[in-house]
Amino acid sequence: MRLFRLIKIVHVSLRFGLDRIVLDSTSERLSAWAGRLFFWRDLSAPRAVRLREALESLGPIFVKFGQVLSTRRDLIPPDIADELAKLQDRVPPFPTEQALAVIEAEYGRSVDQVFKRFDRKPIASASIAQVHFAELHDGTEVALKVVRPGIERVIEHDLGLLEAAAYLIERVWVDGRRLKPREVVAEFAKHLRDELDLMREAANCSQLRRNFKGSPLLVVPEVYWDYCSSRVMVMQRMVGTPISQLERLREQGVNLPALSRAGVEIFFTQVFRDGFFHADMHPGNIFVSATGKYIALDFGIMGTLEERDKQYLAQNFIAFFRRDYKRVAQAHVDAGWVPAGTRVDEFESAIRAVCEPIFDKPLKDISFGKTLLRLFQTARRFQMEVQPQLVLLQKTLLNIEGLGRELDPELDLWKTAKPFLERWMNEQIGWRAFVRHVEEEAPSWAAYFPQLPRLVHQALQHEDRDALRESLAEIERQQARTATWLRVVGFAALALAAIELWHLWHG
Repeated sequence: MRLFRLIKIVHVSLRFGLDRIVLDSTSERLSAWAGRLFFWRDLSAPRAVRLREALESLGPIFVKFGQVLSTRRDLIPPDIADELAKLQDRVPPFPTEQALAVIEAEYGRSVDQVFKRFDRKPIASASIAQVHFAELHDGTEVALKVVRPGIERVIEHDLGLLEAAAYLIERVWVDGRRLKPREVVAEFAKHLRDELDLMREAANCSQLRRNFKGSPLLVVPEVYWDYCSSRVMVMQRMVGTPISQLERLREQGVNLPALSRAGVEIFFTQVFRDGFFHADMHPGNIFVSATGKYIALDFGIMGTLEERDKQYLAQNFIAFFRRDYKRVAQAHVDAGWVPAGTRVDEFESAIRAVCEPIFDKPLKDISFGKTLLRLFQTARRFQMEVQPQLVLLQKTLLNIEGLGRELDPELDLWKTAKPFLERWMNEQIGWRAFVRHVEEEAPSWAAYFPQLPRLVHQALQHEDRDALRESLAEIERQQARTATWLRVVGFAALALAAIELWHLWHG
């Protein structure tokens, strides 16, 4: 099977001229030779379009790879990243009989025993799984996500071929090593294997729902854990309109400018308040309820930020708003993301070249995501290591920004985001942060406080024993030094006596 799959990949690559993308940058002679040999090909389309069409022809796993690759704008050219971002999972559903077999194997019972009603026709289908509607015996409407049968085998085969292709690209293409194809494939493989475990996705969904409990802006479905496994996920059925259907939303009376501003606030709340954000927010994963709230779906890819990452971002935003580019450069050095020997003044100059021009533009014409991307690309020239969590952040920010401006072309992202960022930074830095940290640590202090006298007593005893041992050791050292001096003085006295006797004898 792998041989036939390899033959298909080679055939599709040649048909869409992917060989020319490599050869054009390595050898003009080989590129011209390939053009004469495969004269039957139509290569009039731009290279990025041909690459996207090739991935679509190779199937869902390669489509998903293209989607992930589109997020690595720190590595691939902008034209290819923009084109790959257009990839959508338009995958035909698998037969209902196969879905029933998976469900019954997981539950050990027939579908009719588990559910009061099960809709045989799938409502959505993607590369990893498809979704059916059902009803629990208590009348609760639910949505079931079922992993495609045999997808694990297909994934492993295609990952093996992708790894081989990445190795070849690294060996024969001039820019191969700089693009780090094997690292990109390894990152893709990790995300893909994570998505196969629907228990992980259910946990992500549950965490996001808990973070936004009672929110007036975002609704997250409830997970029904008693019906979940690694291959089946059951959650609350959500009713809404896909956010891409703008005309229908207008007919429903939804305020699109307000919806766009709410999307920005939701994103920054996830990132800066929770450090846990939905990292796959394309239009297919977002619905809008009748009341104008966002509905989040598909939680396979989530981003996380550690406190260090958030502090880094806080320092950069503060410095950026003040046009303090030296502080931006120093923050990168302090975080250890550029080599310690980096000249801060040179790095500062490069950052100024990126940031200063945007301050002469109207705020609504500034792309926050593209500015962040250019900062990452500039930092990479100074050997900044790629931070995967920040790459996911930048990719999600671009998605949010594009979606927001589709809802409202006049969206001013800076004006919308700045009050939230300033409020968050005030909570992170200064006395508010001190009070918050005290509140966070108070439970630990309360647990240790009753034990404090005993711990102090033990510490003092331990200190006394250490001091006694040190005193004894010092006495022994003094005694040794005294004995040495006595021997020296005794030897000197004997020598002087001997000399005196010699003088008397010969006097």
